[in-house]
Amino acid sequence: MPLAETEWDLVTGWAREYLLDTPEPYSRLDQAGFPPDFVRGLRLTPLSAQNARVLVDSCRKSVDGQERLLAALAASHELREAPPEAAKADEFLGRLREDIRASASKDVFRSSVVGDGSEVFLGRERLRRTLRRMVADPQMSVLAVDGDPGSGRSYTYHLVHHVGLHVGFQSPLVTLSATATAESLIRQLAEFVADPSTDGSPSGPPRLSDLPPRLDDALRWVVSRATASDERFWFVLDECDRVGLGSDVWDCIGRLALAVHGHAVVRPEEAPRLVLLGYGPQLPQLPFELRGHVCWDTASLPGPDDLRAFFEQYFHESPPPSAAEVTRPDARTAELVEVAVQEVLLAAERDTADGRSYMEKIGTAAEGAIRVIQSL
Repeated sequence: MPLAETEWDLVTGWAREYLLDTPEPYSRLDQAGFPPDFVRGLRLTPLSAQNARVLVDSCRKSVDGQERLLAALAASHELREAPPEAAKADEFLGRLREDIRASASKDVFRSSVVGDGSEVFLGRERLRRTLRRMVADPQMSVLAVDGDPGSGRSYTYHLVHHVGLHVGFQSPLVTLSATATAESLIRQLAEFVADPSTDGSPSGPPRLSDLPPRLDDALRWVVSRATASDERFWFVLDECDRVGLGSDVWDCIGRLALAVHGHAVVRPEEAPRLVLLGYGPQLPQLPFELRGHVCWDTASLPGPDDLRAFFEQYFHESPPPSAAEVTRPDARTAELVEVAVQEVLLAAERDTADGRSYMEKIGTAAEGAIRVIQSL
């Protein structure tokens, strides 16, 4: 089972105390066996607590990075001198490696549970097929996701991020708003791809004034940096439909998509991708040159059949304890599936919390149903 956020907080504390409590953090990480290119790419400062957060955040971008960090901590002589913490580090590393082995035997695009192992992802069969297609075909440069408000358009990000962790790409997220501008969008994208060894100060992102002044040049700078990076990028822009029709953001998005595709033609395996959430036909359209290189998906609320398929898959992969105690476990599991479906639908209807979409309520109810059934 993946680590929970509270457990990553504990790992961050270990990194600060046992790896980075030194005036020479780069040398210490080199000695701990981290790849030289990875170490040079970290934006470290004299502050060990800040350095620990930077290290953990960078390692969490991939499952390989997570394993590398936990292995380095578990092997640390200083941590081994604290037996309770050493035992906990060994437990975390063992759990992560077991999760990696289990994931290797599963189809990541079919994942029903994402995040730290407690977050469900329901339905969206077309999206799953589309992501598989995009990963296999580097000429598919853009994913556009439409759908009614509250239908799960933003929810799409959870599966994109999960797939990226396992197949090897980062998915930096920019949430747009009615006040977004082309300048603010470029600034955020630049922060994701900046090289800390050459850009900006050790404690802050690059300044927009450091970028080329023309929009096209600034976007090409961002995409070129992403393409040249050792890491792969899928830039995700959420809540596109909140941007006003007259905003300069639309011109920026169109030019960004062209720049992404232009690099894909030359360096298909390294070029970034672009994901637009909340982007429908009523909004300013992408340049005509991108025809045939855009994948489309429409988010929709999960119904009883989606919930049933989810619980059938989940209980097949993680059989509830009560099913093993009866003479007909398949019949017991089928019974639990039907109970779970009905309880989730009722719980979502009864949830009157303000500010949450029906999609969020369904997801929360499904996660609660899993916890209850697994405790029986």
